[in-house]
Amino acid sequence: MNTATRPVISEMRPKITVVGVGGGGGNAVNNMIVEGLQGAEFIVANTDAQALAMSKATRLIQLGAHITEGLGAGSLPEVGRAAAVESIDEIMDHLAGTHMCFVTAGMGGGTGTGAAPVIAQAARAAGILTVAVVTKPFVFEGRRRM
Repeated sequence: MNTATRPVISEMRPKITVVGVGGGGGNAVNNMIVEGLQGAEFIVANTDAQALAMSKATRLIQLGAHITEGLGAGSLPEVGRAAAVESIDEIMDHLAGTHMCFVTAGMGGGTGTGAAPVIAQAARAAGILTVAVVTKPFVFEGRRRM
């Protein structure tokens, strides 16, 4: 058998990246890392600098450093969206070479609700197969989060 003409299997592996956005997305990524999920790279993106410091991911993006000054989005999706727009170049640098991107976030707060769609749209526009995995607020959390 001539192995010189056979492709090396590792070269055919797709690059999969999971981006946890906001507090809920960051928690999801932390759980994936703790459980030993293999085969994906993990990024956590958040407006809250303290939450980023608690992340188990090695690749961290502080969204909207000028807009929020590291203090979070205050449950305001428009602030989360603006923070993602401010940081979109850094986000896309981290996604370079990615074939498939999972964006995970919790809906109902500021960063996940506002920033996750911006990140997903940018990844998709770059030709990356993009899947969003989000959680919806429970009814008992109130109408403000719905």
